[in-house]
Amino acid sequence: MPREAIAESAAKFDRIRRAHQSEVAEDYVEMIADLIAETGEARTVDLAARFGVTSPTVNAIIQRLQREDLVETRPYRSIFLTEAGQALAEKARDRHRIVRDFLVAIGVPETIAEEDAEGIEHHVSAETLAVFAKITNQD
Repeated sequence: MPREAIAESAAKFDRIRRAHQSEVAEDYVEMIADLIAETGEARTVDLAARFGVTSPTVNAIIQRLQREDLVETRPYRSIFLTEAGQALAEKARDRHRIVRDFLVAIGVPETIAEEDAEGIEHHVSAETLAVFAKITNQD
């Protein structure tokens, strides 16, 4: 395999690995924002229930999000988004909406489009997302 093709392959898989790493953070900050909007607070127990995971799993992820300056926690209090966390939640929500709307526009049933968008939104390139937005008049 030529050196150029190897570099292209490595770059493609590097982008995929980075997307996987950011996927959890995006999902969590988006869910935290949703919980705060719905109930006025985001608690570990609520996140665990929504994601179908254990509280220790949520705690480990929240600690990571704190290190990345996306959330703040206080003893015996809810979880709060930082400015960076809020911006990431809004970006994730926008990406999700654009992908979902594109899937619906090409004929995917809305319930399936909603589910599929949850995975695709994390892996679609900025260029592809821009085309999706243009097609759905969200550019």
